[in-house]
Amino acid sequence: MSQLKPITQAGVAAALDKARQYRVLNEPAAAESICLDILLVDPVHQEALITLLLALTDQFNDSMHSGAQRAKEVLQRINDSYHKAYYHGLICERQAVAQLQRGAPQAGFVAFEWLEDAMQWYQAAEAIRPPHNDDAILRWNTCVRLLDHYPQIKPRLQDTYEPSLE
Repeated sequence: MSQLKPITQAGVAAALDKARQYRVLNEPAAAESICLDILLVDPVHQEALITLLLALTDQFNDSMHSGAQRAKEVLQRINDSYHKAYYHGLICERQAVAQLQRGAPQAGFVAFEWLEDAMQWYQAAEAIRPPHNDDAILRWNTCVRLLDHYPQIKPRLQDTYEPSLE
């Protein structure tokens, strides 16, 4: 069996650029692989961790992919509180969209719960955002528009069953 070959520390910046390009080309698995190579050389490289997290969330539509749990594991390695809250929201939002696209039974209810979580994380990120950074607001607005656009995204009805006392 072949072994992985490590990249050089000097090649990290170019590799990160390539990972970003692969995401743009809709090849998240290639971006994921490159980020893993970067993290072998520099295990705490924050930009590589964020790009890896994004590459994993790009793959949520693949029902066989275990990206959600892996994305949350990567999230724990991000140091900045703002980025941690923002990307936690993004994980939830992309889970909601993936649920809708899969069209599984009760997908609208599950998507609603994911969007509700995403919006809480975006609100937390907004409260601690850097000056002039409206990213959390933009994502919040995306969630609101998803809720408005898809009528199947709605909360579960509360069970109002009351047993008879007889």
